[in-house]
Amino acid sequence: MLKKITCIASLTALTISAVVAQDWKPAGNKIKTEWADKLDPAKPLPDYPRPQMVRDNWLNLNGLWSYAILPVADAAPTTAQGKILVPFAVESALSGVGKTVGKDSILWYERSFSLPANFKNKNVLLQFGAVDWRCEVFVNDKPVGKHEGGYDPFSFDITSALNKKGNQKLVVKVWDPSDDGPQPRGKQIKNPHGIWYTPVTGIWQTVWLEAVPKTYISSFKQTPNLDKKSLELETTVENLQAGDELLVTASKAGTIVAEQKTDGKSTLSLAIDNPEKWSPSHPALYDLTLTVMRKGKKVDEIKSYFAMRKISMAPDQNGIQRMMLNDEFVFQFGPLDQGWWPDGLYTAPTDDALKFDIVRTKEMGFNMIRKHVKVEPARWYSYCDQVGMLVWQDMPSGDLGNSWEMRPGIYGRATDKDRTPESEAIYRTEWKEIMQDFHNNPSIVVWVPFNEAWGQFKTKEIVEWTMAKDPSRLVNTASGGNFVDVGQIIDLHNYPEPLMPDPALFGKGRILVLGEFGGLGLPVEGHTWQDTKNWGYQTFKNSNEMLQKYAAFMDRFPHLIEKGLSAAVYTQTTDVEVETNGFLTYDRKVQKMSVADLKALHEKIYNNPQVKNVR
Repeated sequence: MLKKITCIASLTALTISAVVAQDWKPAGNKIKTEWADKLDPAKPLPDYPRPQMVRDNWLNLNGLWSYAILPVADAAPTTAQGKILVPFAVESALSGVGKTVGKDSILWYERSFSLPANFKNKNVLLQFGAVDWRCEVFVNDKPVGKHEGGYDPFSFDITSALNKKGNQKLVVKVWDPSDDGPQPRGKQIKNPHGIWYTPVTGIWQTVWLEAVPKTYISSFKQTPNLDKKSLELETTVENLQAGDELLVTASKAGTIVAEQKTDGKSTLSLAIDNPEKWSPSHPALYDLTLTVMRKGKKVDEIKSYFAMRKISMAPDQNGIQRMMLNDEFVFQFGPLDQGWWPDGLYTAPTDDALKFDIVRTKEMGFNMIRKHVKVEPARWYSYCDQVGMLVWQDMPSGDLGNSWEMRPGIYGRATDKDRTPESEAIYRTEWKEIMQDFHNNPSIVVWVPFNEAWGQFKTKEIVEWTMAKDPSRLVNTASGGNFVDVGQIIDLHNYPEPLMPDPALFGKGRILVLGEFGGLGLPVEGHTWQDTKNWGYQTFKNSNEMLQKYAAFMDRFPHLIEKGLSAAVYTQTTDVEVETNGFLTYDRKVQKMSVADLKALHEKIYNNPQVKNVR
């Protein structure tokens, strides 16, 4: 009987998928990844979206929603213009729409849902991974919240707006001015060209519902302290009652290694005896459980994890400031990773696709990724935690316009931008949220508040504020300039050859890094965003020529490291739109230089005697 029920359930699921598939197909005729064909429109990105704070009682709202694009001044639509596949931005192929919106229009979403039986007598939280940029949310025609920010997750308690039974109506209103506004937008631009790409408007990460009790854990912050062999923990519990306790349990491979109770209000220091250190070569993770207890009974519980690792700045035996991981110098080397997809734009088609770029980067012999002017879904950082990938996290840029100097030997000639109070407030709010929301991921070791003077403003103030906000990580003041005498890292960009900041100018008090170089281009026919006018910083005709040039670049690193270089970032992981300077084509179908060749070249850097002398 059980087998028959399972078969009927499977048949029903297949029927639903077939019906949904009839209402959806990718838009446009651009190249696509292999994962686009594996996407199930009935349940896109079905995995739990927040690995650092897991609850069992949840409902995924991804799938086909109704949409309309109307002028800003118009009232809410009375009829839909079609279906959009959430969570893919409206401009993307996988949304099934492929339309631009812009500052003069509003994107409206609508869908209905029914609450599962296990949501009964619970508070219901509506969670968004990310929506670009300003959104207003309505449940059963009642406003439940507003949010500005294209990169940070947010939620609303919608309990009071819900009907007692039956269908619930959900409407999301989005306005995004793209590059016509001062908000953080990364590489988005209304007229894509060169290094600037297609706009991303609306919902682009998972939307879900979560059922919680009246008293529940709303957030927590964990910081490893390797020196003290402890995990520092701050927890926020909503509607905590007198006598409630918070039980914190750390375990490894199913064995409890530490356990402690608090009143749920105090900061906790959880002792971790003989801590197993996390590193790229040994990404050791501990399980963490937080439980609210009332009179011996469980009220609320979340599952998480943590790692014991330390990132710091310290001089080596030659007095050169180094980037230290667990008090040892590890040369950090990885690609500039922009996180764009030809079919999903900001959103990977599937979870396997999201993980692929990280795993392939590791296979190529890299130990670091610079996440460039974009923030990824929480699952991406969790995979970096699991795989053992160091991450430099950029703040997405916006409000561009000031001048920039990056040439070797020329520093301090450019100036900060004068932003409006509104622009400054938008930047500060979102940067603060990003640092808070991803604080718990051990893979992130460097914050990068500015890139190449793209909207760079009040540099000293912002960098000092960033350092104070999170003293457990390093801060790269301005990747590629403009250089200001503040922060722990000085970062040069140079194309295509690898160079480094002048040790005579910066070698005493700063970590010296090469934040971007390379950009060697190889367009592969049939795998480009457009047929002609693709580019790289230096373009080659075949893979062998490209590999020879890349190998010559690698030969320079032992000397640079000996002189004081602590890290380097090669441009880039994949091609992106008209840029063809990736290790992989944009559709991820062609590896331009073999994984084995790249890994062998990188191993020479790590194993060279000159490098070992300073590691």
